[in-house]
Amino acid sequence: MAEAVLIDLFGLKLNSQKNCHQTLLKTLNAVRYHDGAKAKFFCIICCSSISCDHDNCELETGNGLSALLREFEIVSNPSMAASLYTIKQKVDEKNLSCIKVIVPVHRKTLMKAFIDQLFTDVYNFEFEDLQMTLKGGLLKQSTEVNIITSQELEAIQNEIETYLRSLPALKGELTIITSPLISDTFIHGFTTRTGGISYIPTLSSFNLFSSSKRRDPKAVVQENLRRLGKAAGFNANKFYQIKTDHANDVWIMGRKEPESYDGIITNQRGVTIAALGADCIPIVFADPIKKACGVAHSGWRGTLLGVAMATVNAMRAEYGCSLEDIIVVLGPSVGPCCFTLPRESAKAFHNLDPGCVRLFDSPNPYVDIRKATRILLERGGILPQNIQDQNQDLNLCTSCHPDKFFSHVRDGPNFGTQIGFISVRE
Repeated sequence: MAEAVLIDLFGLKLNSQKNCHQTLLKTLNAVRYHDGAKAKFFCIICCSSISCDHDNCELETGNGLSALLREFEIVSNPSMAASLYTIKQKVDEKNLSCIKVIVPVHRKTLMKAFIDQLFTDVYNFEFEDLQMTLKGGLLKQSTEVNIITSQELEAIQNEIETYLRSLPALKGELTIITSPLISDTFIHGFTTRTGGISYIPTLSSFNLFSSSKRRDPKAVVQENLRRLGKAAGFNANKFYQIKTDHANDVWIMGRKEPESYDGIITNQRGVTIAALGADCIPIVFADPIKKACGVAHSGWRGTLLGVAMATVNAMRAEYGCSLEDIIVVLGPSVGPCCFTLPRESAKAFHNLDPGCVRLFDSPNPYVDIRKATRILLERGGILPQNIQDQNQDLNLCTSCHPDKFFSHVRDGPNFGTQIGFISVRE
């Protein structure tokens, strides 16, 4: 059952029949009758006006249409990208997912191409042909085109990118947290949640991860990333982020990429690597002597599996890095104030160091994954002064600061994502 119904009249061409408005009125009434009672949102998409072959034939001034149109949400924009994105916002405000699109047959493939770019698998679309033929035809029909050429797809992507670039930043300015321990040999930082265009409340505004299970499409995340690259000074087209498995595998860039990994290392100039975080720790590694760097994603499982030292050891083995030269910076993560584990899982942290666990005798003790990570790094040979896990911004609990950070613990499965990133300057 459709929760939302979209009627596509974008670019509609009418002929010179005197009864064009009456026929359009009947068509909209029929659609409203069949779908309106079930749908919670009902809208018409059109351009600034619907052009006709004779004067005084615009949708908004058509005789007899005014009363009916008041029952519809009218979305009128000069571009298809702007119109569909506006509709997506309205659908998301109502938390709807099942959408029926009633579209002229010759525009169906085009419409699907736009939808593929602007929506994710959270949404379920069904398509119905818009029937406008009556007594010789109101709508100038043509046959359905089933293929979008590469040039047409590129034009669609460019239209979407151009529109998204025009959108203002939400929730404040883009903010990047950096560490004084990392030299200017590198571009690095940790993002917060401000300064992007993601508008879903739990993803707003600088979400940097797109998933089929979330409502933020890749196009929006890519625009956020483009803005980050511009602000930080790296090339967003040479950007790689981990493929999280909550384990300790490390991808050595230049070798075959594994299906999943929680660490990356590289010495390639101008290539930016990133670790995701939204409670788990995004960790950045830098060796200014060998001009090599790395990132790791360290949740509680990855912490116990030693992903941080696995990344360090990969840098040593691949690039000849020395332990005393490697700088390690822990990005924002959930603190021991908010993160609990079942007692059986917390035992491993208690065995590592009792100071990593509070209220150990309770069913769900509080666990400090940051302290555990520092302990493991120091035991692995990283100099204590070369580890930064405390400063005014880095040690803030992500769950406690909804104005600054995303958090899975706080927001549930539809959480947004920040990153830690680093690259060797070109």
